[in-house]
This record gives sequence, structure tokens and C-alpha cells, in this order.
Amino acid sequence: MGQGRDVVVVGASAGGIQALLAMVQGLPADFPAAVFVVVHTTPHTPSVLPRLLERAGQLPAGHARHGEAIVGGRIYVAPPDYHTLVEPGHFALSTDAPVRYSRPSIDVTFSSAADSYAHRTVGVVLTGANADGADGLRRISDRGGLALVQDPDSAESRLMPAAAQRAVPRARVMSLEGII
Repeated sequence: MGQGRDVVVVGASAGGIQALLAMVQGLPADFPAAVFVVVHTTPHTPSVLPRLLERAGQLPAGHARHGEAIVGGRIYVAPPDYHTLVEPGHFALSTDAPVRYSRPSIDVTFSSAADSYAHRTVGVVLTGANADGADGLRRISDRGGLALVQDPDSAESRLMPAAAQRAVPRARVMSLEGII
């Protein structure tokens, strides 16, 4: 999944924690790309997702911090109530209005990664109960990046991967095991 790519952006919502845990279990300790994870969370609730991802896999994980340098072989999680923008070489956090009722928004992170890394980006849309991520995945694909979508039939909630599949007909649709 990360071969020849600098960044992997992953979006999930309903049912996403289990899918993410399974995904990071399959990543090797020498995974070369930086992995960015956006999950719809409630604002003002502390997130333990970085700790869960770090325990499940072999890569270090933490919340993205404004201005933080992007390093390959790490997992960065969008902090609750902040859009996370992937800029060339670093992150920017934003409290702009929610997108599709969500902050963090998967579309915001995916679009910024596409704009910053173009063909060096992999976008992955996992299980979820709305259409967030579909527009961002299309932008990744339009800029030459790789678009992966969890098969809606294998997702706990099929709405988000189905929307991504409609938005990016050329995306590779596969089971969670196939994405890993």
C-alpha cells in the first residue's frame, strides 16, 4: 500500500475503530510512508485512538500537532474538533466550520494531502455512515494518487465506502484484508 508513496490518508467513521486496528496490525515496522488517520469523533472528548493504534501495530502513533514535521513510518491521528491539513512537510490544524457536520473532516485532510503530495498519496476510505471522504478521495485520484475503498459489503457501515465508490469509479474496491 505505501510502496512509492509518501503519505497514506485513511478515513473512517461508524465501525472504523475495529477496521483501523486491523489495518495497522498489517503494517510492517519498516513501513516507509507517513499514515494519517481521520475518524469522526465528538468534540471535547479525549481521544485514546493513538494509544490503541500503537498497541495494535508496530508503528508509533500520536495526535497531529500544528506545525509538526511529517515523518515516514509514523501514524498521525486528527485530534478531536480540529481539521488536520497535510501541508508539504508539516501539519496545520484548523477550527474552520465543520464539513458535512464533521470536524475533523476526512475530505479536508484528503484534499490537502492531494494538493501537497499529488501522485505520492494513497487515500483509503473505510466503513462509515455518511459521504465524508468521497470528494477528497476523488481529488487524490484526480491528482494521480491511489484511491482504495473498503468493499461496502464488508464494511460495518456501507454508506461512506459506497459514496466513495460512486465518486471515484476507478478506485480499487477491496476487502479490508485486501487493503492491508
